[in-house]
Amino acid sequence: MTLVSCIRSAMALAGILCLVACGGGPTLAPATFTVGGSVSGLQSGQQIILLDNNTDSLTISSNGSFTFGDSVSGSGGFAVTIGTQPSGQTCTLSNASSASITANVTNVIVACAGSAQFAYVVNNAANTVSQYTVGSDGSLAPMSIATVATGTSPQSITISTVERFAYVANLSDNTVSQYTVAANGNLLPITPDTVATGIGPWAVTLSPSGQYAYVLNSADNTISQFAVGTSGALAPLSPATVATGTEPWSLTIDASGQYAYVANHKGGAVSQFGIGASGTLTPLNPPTIGAGTFPSGIAVSPTSGIAVGPVSLFAFVANLQDNTVSQYTIGTGGMLAAQSPATVAAGTGPIYVAVDPTGQFAYVADNASGNTGTISQFTIGASGTLAPMTAPSVAAGKGPAWISLDPAGQFAYVVNTSDNTVSQFAVGADGSLTALSTPTVPTGTKPLAIAIF
Repeated sequence: MTLVSCIRSAMALAGILCLVACGGGPTLAPATFTVGGSVSGLQSGQQIILLDNNTDSLTISSNGSFTFGDSVSGSGGFAVTIGTQPSGQTCTLSNASSASITANVTNVIVACAGSAQFAYVVNNAANTVSQYTVGSDGSLAPMSIATVATGTSPQSITISTVERFAYVANLSDNTVSQYTVAANGNLLPITPDTVATGIGPWAVTLSPSGQYAYVLNSADNTISQFAVGTSGALAPLSPATVATGTEPWSLTIDASGQYAYVANHKGGAVSQFGIGASGTLTPLNPPTIGAGTFPSGIAVSPTSGIAVGPVSLFAFVANLQDNTVSQYTIGTGGMLAAQSPATVAAGTGPIYVAVDPTGQFAYVADNASGNTGTISQFTIGASGTLAPMTAPSVAAGKGPAWISLDPAGQFAYVVNTSDNTVSQFAVGADGSLTALSTPTVPTGTKPLAIAIF
């Protein structure tokens, strides 16, 4: 290099340094990030159209993860909305917006569900299941075959939406009745029509995959565990039972299908289990955590909004005797930990708790010792704590014992044991319940539970 070229290079470098020092250098582009999440429940052949910030459109036709095509500025934030719902389904969003972001967004949750078609109520004193169709306005109407027979003293019912099977726990004859759900909604007995359980089967619950069924036996303090066959018939796992606390009343399974929780009514505690690959339950360490007095019903939030898969983050227990709801976080390994505060007040005799499909609202059936009861209604905060809605409760019938919501979270149904009715409600955008124009429909004698399909 010649002396002249060296001088020219030095002068050029000095000029650049001067520009940078004086603020005249190149401006760095603002950071940008991708926006995505996961879709679940979208039926085959359906599609949903999502929008980000009302401009970036994305058509999705299968379940799983998704990412919008356009990146967004961290300072600009994002807002995901639904442009077009899938035909015959209602999808809801979680974790759908933020005013600013500092990393790629992967936890937008799109949960889709079909409109409810049928409802089933177990009538404990009549040994029947009442069958209903669900209208577009949410109202129940008896099917042409209004009831089907069960075993003795049916206590609860659950429906597999995966394979269209139904199961009823029969308290007094230690069996589960098993059915297929026909296209018109009628329950048809499977062969064999019952399977043996432990003593005093109180409740039956299915894994999210529909592959396994679990029956709480309230009199011998066990859980009977079954595999669900291709015909819907239940077959005992090995071991056939696992131990619970004293007088188990309610069982729920987290959204991932990895953990199960049991409210032990006389034990004042919740048993917690891991679920193995073969469906068998194994106690966690510690195996129990304390609850209130006479815990009766338990529910978990449906999803955490984690894109890698559905994982429940919160659990709630209705405590019948002390008129409270215990609230927990679900930690690593499925362990429950009491929130602060550990409980919130409910109505008189809280016996059952349900969480809506979006995980934003919780409802508690307040039994009132068989008298005119209420439904306590709560919002679920970001930390999982419950807060009463503006109207903290709505009236139900006499002796409300169970509450269920339709898969889309648009309607709620409450079984009233003492007056043989089902109260039916619309769910508002804020989660509040409003009685339908026909507030109740009749059931059989002593209805105890309802399942919506």
